[in-house]
Amino acid sequence: METAKPLIYKKKKVAKAKSPSLWKQTYRRLKKNKLAMASLIFLVFMLLLSFIGPHFSPYILDRTDIAYANQPPSSSHWLGTDNYGRDVLTRLMMAGQISLTIGLASMVLSIVIGSFLGAVSGFYRGIVDMIIMRLADILMSIPGLPLLLIMGAILSEWKVPSEYRLYIIMIMLSFVGWPALARLVRGQILSLREQPFMQATEVLGLSDRRKIFYHLIPNTLPLLLVVATLNVAGAILSESALSFLGLGVVPPTPSWGNMMDAANNFIDFRKRPWLWIPPGSAIFLTVVSINLLGDGLRDALDPKMKR
Repeated sequence: METAKPLIYKKKKVAKAKSPSLWKQTYRRLKKNKLAMASLIFLVFMLLLSFIGPHFSPYILDRTDIAYANQPPSSSHWLGTDNYGRDVLTRLMMAGQISLTIGLASMVLSIVIGSFLGAVSGFYRGIVDMIIMRLADILMSIPGLPLLLIMGAILSEWKVPSEYRLYIIMIMLSFVGWPALARLVRGQILSLREQPFMQATEVLGLSDRRKIFYHLIPNTLPLLLVVATLNVAGAILSESALSFLGLGVVPPTPSWGNMMDAANNFIDFRKRPWLWIPPGSAIFLTVVSINLLGDGLRDALDPKMKR
């Protein structure tokens, strides 16, 4: 008599749904913000216009032709010409390249200095924290724009060549911008160092350098990303103000600020609006777009906004 074989049930493999990463979730939320996406598209357009557009211009940047001075917009000069007969559109694109480069470079320097000092201050605390934070408090107690004006006046008095002024202005802007960022990063580090994953790093015996650069600072990236976008807007405004006052980028190197300074008399203001409206509009639209994108990133990275 045959014995009955036991029934064997095969387990069905259930596919585990992978949860999207933080950056994918952020991008999905950001896509729902129409203002932020429109701002991102405009900023990409400005970057392409500023860094690629000058290569397609038929005009040489600094070539003057007095016979064509102060010409209104036409088919040959879409935004007219300036007091020296130079094409305004070509100078506007090159000025955008200078202004955006200064804004981005000073932002990167501020992020590097502020995040490092803030992380060191929050991690070690004690005397290190006191020294770094008191230095940050002293710099934050001084209004930024007057401090930049003083440093710009010193550059003008020393007659620093224009090719070196760009780098010095980047350092000046980052010098003013790092203290606030350092305080934000310090607050995040003080909270993160009490988390369980930091206790695990203690058990594993990781070095302080590895804890700071591989575990603490990467966890502050969402905050740094939002602050970075807002810092670019502030740096562009500060550079434009310095250049408008003749203390920043000086001619013949164009920037949006000194292009507006070239049209600071009453006749140009009333009769030649093509000299100041394009650079003024570029500053306004770029700064507003960066601020809207920063607000969108802040909302997208905020866990409380998750529905």
